Amino acid sequence: MIELRVNGETHRLNIDPQMPLLWALREHVGLTGTKYGCGIGQCGACTVHLGTAAVRSCSLPVSAAVGQEITTIEGVAGGPLGKTGTAVQQAWLDLDVVQCGFCQSGQIMQAAALLAADPRPDDAAIDTDMAGNICRCATYARIRKAIHKAAEALA
Repeated sequence: MIELRVNGETHRLNIDPQMPLLWALREHVGLTGTKYGCGIGQCGACTVHLGTAAVRSCSLPVSAAVGQEITTIEGVAGGPLGKTGTAVQQAWLDLDVVQCGFCQSGQIMQAAALLAADPRPDDAAIDTDMAGNICRCATYARIRKAIHKAAEALA
């Protein structure tokens, strides 16, 4: 049995400890907001938080997440980065960032972790931190604007 704490709830799962966290979240916990993109941790669609750190859940075994608070997009407004997650989500809505939406849960999770670490990032810091999160629709300019808007709301 693996015990995972996800979005404030404890889940006891009878799964292989080497299963990627992404599949445990989607298939066993039932939280499908975290997306599968590349399967090798390079696109960012699967980004979740372990504590306050953004991690790629497609390449992280569940055994590495045991004993840590896992936050998915479904719980970002109430997790350890709740105030930040809420500000990021609101900025995304206000600026109509989403186009197709597939990558956006990962983008929001990465942005919330960025703002928790650097509350007033400049464009270069945003571009560097968000570079690993790929958006096929190329909404990068809107993503950058939304991060600045969320930073202002948190100031």
